This record gives sequence, C-alpha cells and structure tokens, in this order.
Amino acid sequence: MKFVLALVLGVLVGGAGAYFLFVGAPRAHLVKGEKVSAPEPGGPPPGTAVVELDEQFFGTLLSTIFRDLGKPAFPLQAGSGCPDQVVIEPDSGGVRTGVTLQNNQVTVPLAFSGGYNMPLFGCQNFRGTAEANLGFNFVADEQALNGSLTVVGVNMEGMSPLMNGPITAFVQGAINQRVNPIPIMRGQPLTLNVPVQATGGTLQARARDVRAEVRDGKLRLHVTYDFKGQK
Repeated sequence: MKFVLALVLGVLVGGAGAYFLFVGAPRAHLVKGEKVSAPEPGGPPPGTAVVELDEQFFGTLLSTIFRDLGKPAFPLQAGSGCPDQVVIEPDSGGVRTGVTLQNNQVTVPLAFSGGYNMPLFGCQNFRGTAEANLGFNFVADEQALNGSLTVVGVNMEGMSPLMNGPITAFVQGAINQRVNPIPIMRGQPLTLNVPVQATGGTLQARARDVRAEVRDGKLRLHVTYDFKGQK
C-alpha cells in the first residue's frame, strides 16, 4: 500500500523546513538519529507515503521570508561593540540564496553579510557567498526528521588574505552552530491519528523509516508507517 501525500501536506512540511533552514533553531544541538539513506532499489515497502518538493517551491518560500520576515541573522556573541553576526542576504556576487536539487544532493547556495570583531584589527564588515550541503537524520523515538546543514565552501568579497581565514572560519561556524539541527518534520505528519467514524475507532500510524532522494529536480521524502487500529 503506497500513499502519495497531497500538495497541502507538502506545503506545510516544506514551509516549516525552509523557515528553520534560514531563520535557525533557537539553540544549537548535536544532530541525533539515524542518517537518512536512499530508497531501496526494489521500490518503497507497503505503507509508504511520498512527499515531493521542488526548487520553485523553496524559492517561493525564501522570497516570502525575505519580504515578510526580514533577513535572517545569526549572532554569536554580544558586548564587543561589533555585531559579530552573519546575516543571510537574498543575493550577492551573482549568487542567489536558495535550494538546488541536482546530482542526488540537496545543496544550499547562500549570500551573506555581517561583522566580526578581530583582535588587533577591530570590527570588520564583510560580504560573501557560501555553499552548504543538506543531509537528513530520522529520530524514531521522537518521531522527528531533522536536517543537518554543513558549509563546504566560503568565498569572501574583497577581503585581504590576512583577514580572510579568520572571518571565513567565523562565518562557517556561525551558520553550522546556529542552524543545526533543522526541524523538517516533527509529530504530524510522521505520527497519524485518523478517526474512522463508521467503525467507532481510530487508525493510528507511526513512522518507522524515512528515505530521501533527489530525482528529476525534486526532493522526494519516503515515509514508511506502521499502522494499527484502536477501538
């Protein structure tokens, strides 16, 4: 039995994921759970739902965040007289902040600006771009699917070699520490509780496995459930 979740579910899941992806969780924690792997070659097992999200969907969400909520900022410390933060920009240096789905990977190009208080040099303003990879972890006992963003490259604009290294490390640390883990799914729709009035009971389901793949320009999340009825 294979269930394909409707667009409404995709909007709810993707909306929450994109918000936390670029606005960040309130506190930094270590990513828990099992790393999400690709679907089995033989196809999904019975009781699997498939959620599909494309680049245009994420693009619309990000445009809404920048327009209605403002630029996400990741401050690391205060009291230095310098912002000491990384601010995600809509675009910079020909790079537009977004989500790219290709080569069986979820990559996140980022444009950013910010300030950093460097010893001996004082407050330094900076601007640049970065590229990050997005992986997924499933925590079965919490019924949670989390994302893990890893910055793999940073390009600073007009920065001297003397300052490039420390500021690059600062940017990478600010993004990695403040964003992860990224709540993608939690509770519903991983845990279902559907009343069946004609039987006087409830159909319950818990996710036991989550797989992910990028294919045809779309992110597909395969969620396999264990079902049971409760009178």
